[in-house]
Amino acid sequence: MSYWTEKQVLVTGCTGLAGSWLTRRLVEEGATVVGLIRDMVPYSNLKWSGFEEQIATVRGEVSDYEFMLRVFNEYEIDTCFHLAAQTIVTIANRSPLSTFDANIRGTWTVLEAARNTPTMRRMVVASSDKAYGAQEDLPYFEDAPLIGRHPYDVSKSCTDLIAQSYYHTYAMPIAIARCGNIFGGGDLNFNRVVPDTMRSIYHGRNPIIRSDGSPTRDYLYVLDVADAYLCLAEGLDDSKVHGQAYNFSYGMPQTVLEIVEHILKVLGRPDLSPDIRGTGIPPGEIPHQYLNSDKARRELGWTQSHGIDGGLQATYEWYREFFDLSEARRTRP
Repeated sequence: MSYWTEKQVLVTGCTGLAGSWLTRRLVEEGATVVGLIRDMVPYSNLKWSGFEEQIATVRGEVSDYEFMLRVFNEYEIDTCFHLAAQTIVTIANRSPLSTFDANIRGTWTVLEAARNTPTMRRMVVASSDKAYGAQEDLPYFEDAPLIGRHPYDVSKSCTDLIAQSYYHTYAMPIAIARCGNIFGGGDLNFNRVVPDTMRSIYHGRNPIIRSDGSPTRDYLYVLDVADAYLCLAEGLDDSKVHGQAYNFSYGMPQTVLEIVEHILKVLGRPDLSPDIRGTGIPPGEIPHQYLNSDKARRELGWTQSHGIDGGLQATYEWYREFFDLSEARRTRP
């Protein structure tokens, strides 16, 4: 039997990129999954994959305490993966209040509801490398200060610190995941570099880079992220993991230009080349950030199953099928 067989699991943000693949993995492992959905997203990967029909879904706001308390208790949740968030940096810069509401108030609401649920046994909170903010000493280690400055970065610093406070104050079995830039099939935010590059390749166009191509990031395939979340949740059976934060990364930082060139190489498109349109780094963006994940490998035994090349190939297959079907629907009589 799987570790997850018959466990009652809540996934907030289950229609998002990481949430949809995590939900799928949990169902495959035999968990009884409850997915929190705020907005109906007809093209979400969760619906696209058919796994939305295999879970219980609840509709509401992650920042609604009475609603969250009802969900935790009525479904007798023993494990929660808190992934719900507004994740787009440009949206956070343009409209910070909705980002703060979802990412900060949403986090304390979920944690407080979990604290008042007697069946709760483990909680994984999705933070981000953005929580570290811009720092000169790279890669980030888990003991680096959390010094976000721009709205999205600050919201993740706060998410992280609030989760830590619930462990230190109430001894809740919480662990925090800090990942780099997550990519994979199902990400329809085409202002991100990987989805936009995949779309350009599908249509045979040169990928456009809207910065000068110099920002440095970690890129992590979503199925390796889903496995990282599962690994971290299982690790919470050991009290030494409680209250701890863990970085997850391949240890392969790349500039935006390098990741676009890498995608073109992996997918065998030497006929295409990056079209650099920007002259600098977009406002509100951290110039360089990447993670050291030795702690997760050492203490949790986490290893990636797919890696960046396998992840990119699988990601393109998802987009190819998605765009093929979209084109067929558009041209259908």
